[in-house]
Amino acid sequence: MDGDTSGVEGDNWNTDDELEIDNFSLSSNSSLTLPNGEAVACSGEASSSAGSSNSKLIDHFIGMGFSEKMVAKAIQENGKENTDSILETLLTYSALESSPQGQQHIDSDHCSLECEGSFLDDFSDVDSFSDNEEITNPVSDEDEKLLSLVKMGYTRDEASIAIERCGLDSSLVELTDFITAAQMAKVADVHFPLEDKPRPNLSYKKRKHFDYEMWKRKKQRGLEKRLLHDDDDEIVRLPNPMIGFGVPNEMCQTIHRTLPEAAIGPPFFYYENVALAPKGVWTTISRFLYDVEPEFVDSKYFCAAARKRGYVHNIPIHDRYPLVPLPPSTIFEAFPLTKKWWPSWDPRTKLNCLQTCVGSAKLTERIRKAIEDYDGEPPLHVQKYVLDECRKWNLVWVGRNKVAPLEPDEVEKLLGFPTNHTRGGGISRTDRFKSLGNSFQVDTVAYHLSVLKAMFPNGINLLSLFSGIGGAEVALHRLGIPLKNVVSVEISEVNRNIVRSWWEQTNQRGNLIDLADVQQLNGDRLEELMGSFGGFDLIVGGSPCNNLAGSNRLHRDGLGGKESSLFYDYFRILDLVKCIMNKTQ
Repeated sequence: MDGDTSGVEGDNWNTDDELEIDNFSLSSNSSLTLPNGEAVACSGEASSSAGSSNSKLIDHFIGMGFSEKMVAKAIQENGKENTDSILETLLTYSALESSPQGQQHIDSDHCSLECEGSFLDDFSDVDSFSDNEEITNPVSDEDEKLLSLVKMGYTRDEASIAIERCGLDSSLVELTDFITAAQMAKVADVHFPLEDKPRPNLSYKKRKHFDYEMWKRKKQRGLEKRLLHDDDDEIVRLPNPMIGFGVPNEMCQTIHRTLPEAAIGPPFFYYENVALAPKGVWTTISRFLYDVEPEFVDSKYFCAAARKRGYVHNIPIHDRYPLVPLPPSTIFEAFPLTKKWWPSWDPRTKLNCLQTCVGSAKLTERIRKAIEDYDGEPPLHVQKYVLDECRKWNLVWVGRNKVAPLEPDEVEKLLGFPTNHTRGGGISRTDRFKSLGNSFQVDTVAYHLSVLKAMFPNGINLLSLFSGIGGAEVALHRLGIPLKNVVSVEISEVNRNIVRSWWEQTNQRGNLIDLADVQQLNGDRLEELMGSFGGFDLIVGGSPCNNLAGSNRLHRDGLGGKESSLFYDYFRILDLVKCIMNKTQ
């Protein structure tokens, strides 16, 4: 999941993908032809006042980042005098271009990113609408919300999927947040394709102390069962509110769950992935992980940013407690200096899901130009444009008419990591965003793991698969649970260096063993490791979501995809550990 695919070094953040695709500059002696055939002089030598006026008007809107062709069409439709209508039309054109139906290539301002996963697009289980259809006479809440979203400028596909995934009880604000977060992420796959790194061809020898063939038969039975019942698989309905088995300061019914016998430890296990996955994914994950019910939680109940995730685990769910001090719960608490500049028409109190991406300087300049000419509040259509972009890119107000993306240290704060956790050691700004975007939200994970402190007062042996930047390790440390032996498996050298640096700087007294590839972790190696310190108490992992997220239009293959199929390695290793521990007991 991690690693630098952008080719950006150091602070050179403005890359070629920020260049305007449609914004062709006008030459000093060119002319612009409107659709009705009227020629508008763009030369500095144009003699007519009409030509001069048109030239200034065209230059004004081109300076805001719209293409020459788009400006010409908007002027032709609205006339030369009504600049507000022209701007509204241009914003509408831009929105249509960025939609899946109208976008054949990606506008540069939406491409200064490297996100590897989000929520929306190509859900096979959702009926889609033709863009030529009209929605008339809504007769239900769903129809009314669908019509409202379409009137706001979103496509019918986006509106329908948002309602399906978020639930009919969701507010319009929640639905628009869902759509904009998905729009933010879906262009990443174009500019930051998945690395074609070779994977070893696995061939396991017959195990000496346990029957590996038994695991293969179990997996095959599970796959056959999945194929037999695929037509019956329903989408796992996400709870609303998304509070799982409970979150701090939220009233909920007392939950009682009974774990299947096969799921009962040792060891404890804890698996995480994106909540908004394609049809059948969470059913399959649950089936392989001993039929344990997933717990879906949004980190907005723990911090000032959303992060919708599903967790499958066999850890007790009662007597949990949060990390203290409690993290900031709103944008103003997290970044109090923004309050001075925050406009009254921006209602956000929480940020959207933190991704591996930031908005470009060109985008923030475009927003500034769109609102700076108005005294007081800008018109509603300008407000909508600005708010949509702010939600997509998690932009915050840093000055009069000025928005900016979050900095890496601000993202660290929101995700619960120590200050400068990803800074230094030759790690680029690009790598910092990417590593943070793929990490756990520490406060959320710590809340789930907090019950382990009383169980392991003398310390814990941890197997951390797909470790990333060590979210589980940081959570356990902040809970005050000593880390006796940690085997951390992570493909990214950048991330391994971050974890190693944190381990040394926090003066850990235990033993850290870092490995590169889960596919190379076989039974012999596990027996060797477990023989040296007596087995694992907890196995944590969050396998790549690349093929699960809606942003990956080209390789959204679910758990059968190249990256996300690594989930089966999480189960393989967990099952091997359980076998070895049962053998030695």
